[in-house]
Amino acid sequence: MTTAPASDDEPPYAWVVVWATFVSLAVIFGVAYSFAAFFESLAAQFRATRADVSLVFGLSGLLYFSLGIAGGMLSDRFGPRVVSCAGMLCIAAGLAASSWASSMGAVIACYGVGVGAGIALVYTPSIGCVQPWFKRRRGLAAGIASAGIGAGTLVVPLLATSAIGALQWRGAMRALALGVLVLGLASALLMRRAPSAWAGGGGAVAGASLREAVRSRSFRWLYAMTVLAAPAMFIPFAHVSAAARDMGLGDARAVGLVGLIGIGSLTGRFAIGALADRVGRPLTLVLAQASMGLAFALWWGASGYASLAVFALWMGLSYGGIVSLMPALCMDLFGARAVASIIGTLYSGAALGNLAGPWVAGWVFDRTGSYTPVIWGCLALQVVATWATSRVTRGQVPLH
Repeated sequence: MTTAPASDDEPPYAWVVVWATFVSLAVIFGVAYSFAAFFESLAAQFRATRADVSLVFGLSGLLYFSLGIAGGMLSDRFGPRVVSCAGMLCIAAGLAASSWASSMGAVIACYGVGVGAGIALVYTPSIGCVQPWFKRRRGLAAGIASAGIGAGTLVVPLLATSAIGALQWRGAMRALALGVLVLGLASALLMRRAPSAWAGGGGAVAGASLREAVRSRSFRWLYAMTVLAAPAMFIPFAHVSAAARDMGLGDARAVGLVGLIGIGSLTGRFAIGALADRVGRPLTLVLAQASMGLAFALWWGASGYASLAVFALWMGLSYGGIVSLMPALCMDLFGARAVASIIGTLYSGAALGNLAGPWVAGWVFDRTGSYTPVIWGCLALQVVATWATSRVTRGQVPLH
């Protein structure tokens, strides 16, 4: 395993935690976003509408963002290793149970609940675990760790597509469950809480409590930003492949667009995370939100694979930058004392958008035969989200 050079305030094990988080996030979000590969199989198997199939993805996202609060609190109390391992077991169980489902309702319950709850127990504990290990290179570390989401988004949907071709969709879900048990548990076992985030001798950990953080002006604007930006972040994962199929593209190229979002996301997390350490995380986050909105103009004007591919890369770049910056900015503002709980509470703002966004997009398409109203709605929400982001640190003194 390649590690970055250590510094006085960044012990060598900090980079083990970074790469363990990278792998954990690749596993859980690879599973989450591989749903695009199963979309058509589920619709055909159960004769379901796009809105109904989208509900599986939406419910899963609702739970992993809503329950992220609980995941963060459990991690702050018991440590990230135990909580993350429990989450990996939940994901594997949800996938296995879904593979035996006999109705769309059963898939919604098993996949939506099992996978959603499991991701909640891995996401905030793992990403919150990274921040307290770093000071000087916190943005870079957060970018590398969260790049696992992009890597999983790139690789796992393509693996799932191949598995569906060889094993059918039920066998592919069982193969994913096995992968989570092997690779996911191995990475979760490497999680360790930073000494600065653990008052082992009964001393106080520096930073704001969850209650102090949520009462702050900065947190309120961060939360508004998260709520407003969520539909634009998650609708493409559920629908861009379906939009590509509507243009006559084959399954491999259509699902590959989700992989291109992953490539853009990887680039965004590394490049934007490092850039933010130089020019400031608040300003970089504003620019990333604005960029996300502009990307939707490309989807609106798309006429074939090339334009959809540019949209996917651009959207992924913006998305990756946003997601990598949010935990680091929370650490900047509120300190290590309750960082996982604060991040989990912040992510709950994305829950409704993750549930309603893909479902509403499917409902609109089922009735109009077009994604145009959806695209313009996302662009409008991003304009307001960008404005909210610009207010996050205005006149704010960090609480720690």
